[in-house]
Amino acid sequence: MWVSPTPPQKKKKKKKSHQVGIEQAVLHRQQSLPHRPVIPLVARMADQNTSGTPAMSEREASRLDKFRQVLAGPNTDLEELRKLSWSGIPRQVRPITWKLLSGYLPANAERRESTLQRKRQEYFGFIEQYYDSRNDEHHQDTYRQIHIDIPRTNPLIPLFQQASWQEIFERILFIWAIRHPASGYVQGINDLVTPFFVVYVFEYIEEEVENFNVSSLQEEVLRNIEADSFWCMSKLLDGIQDNYTFAQPGIQRKVKALEELVSRIDETVHCHMQQYEVEYLQFAFRWMNNLLMRELPLRCTIRLWDTYQAEPEGFSHFHLYVCAAFLVRWRKEILEEKDFQGLMILLQNLPTMHWGNEEVSVLLAEAYRLKFAFADAPNHYKR
Repeated sequence: MWVSPTPPQKKKKKKKSHQVGIEQAVLHRQQSLPHRPVIPLVARMADQNTSGTPAMSEREASRLDKFRQVLAGPNTDLEELRKLSWSGIPRQVRPITWKLLSGYLPANAERRESTLQRKRQEYFGFIEQYYDSRNDEHHQDTYRQIHIDIPRTNPLIPLFQQASWQEIFERILFIWAIRHPASGYVQGINDLVTPFFVVYVFEYIEEEVENFNVSSLQEEVLRNIEADSFWCMSKLLDGIQDNYTFAQPGIQRKVKALEELVSRIDETVHCHMQQYEVEYLQFAFRWMNNLLMRELPLRCTIRLWDTYQAEPEGFSHFHLYVCAAFLVRWRKEILEEKDFQGLMILLQNLPTMHWGNEEVSVLLAEAYRLKFAFADAPNHYKR
């Protein structure tokens, strides 16, 4: 179970009272906002391709055709697939593309079906072997925490409040924790299953997904979605597992790197936060722990992950530059806040509810620019 990092001792009392004030202010702000409908996973723009099937433009049809040509060969050119995917993947081919880019499926088309069958059987073998142990004394705490966290995952989307969905996620997370004792289950990992699950549901349905009744799918289909989600989440976590081991050293290093990077790319923002004693760990820990999933609508996360899977070390390295671009994106709003509490309320509740592809594309372009400028020249941002 993740416990929020403790601020330095000398500021502890002050920050604790600040935090109470922040929580009360956030609640007041939420209560005073006019009621808005839940923004669906379906796109605002025609090219969103996250759910639903809006009419495609000529450009979208051309992009889809390019993907299908690359995917149609006996051996998929993964480098070409990454180049195409960087700018977003059409909904129709996203499931197969994610499976290929994550390394779950082989590039050789003839081997894919046998690989799927073998990996799905292997996953359900784990279920038979381990899942009954969830009530054993030494696993009870892990299972209890998973059981508590799952209803909190995307609480505003009806799909994720269904019992059948919650049971699937409990199995995925428990099996992953049992097979990774160095880290075990950590709060935040529950969020990382969601994009895979949603994308792999799209493989079997045409309608919008947020109100879809998961239990209406055939049992075999649900089993396939569950196993595929488990393996692709496992592939992702293999690359960032030091984010979730004891004391979460990977996240600690990334937050420090973010602070150093921002101090170089926007010294004014950095000094403004220093002036009001805002520590990067207080807001950016969540950005690293949840890969910005708590800051962005799910449709934006799915689009972001298209690029993360196309980019070398997307989740482990490129994410740093995305976080830096994301922080500086709110420069004006940050500089308008003139106290610790106002800054923390802003940084913990950034107004991204109506974001879509356009905003994510701008964010990714700026992150790429930062990576190009700084990744190969680390002395540019280290003091």
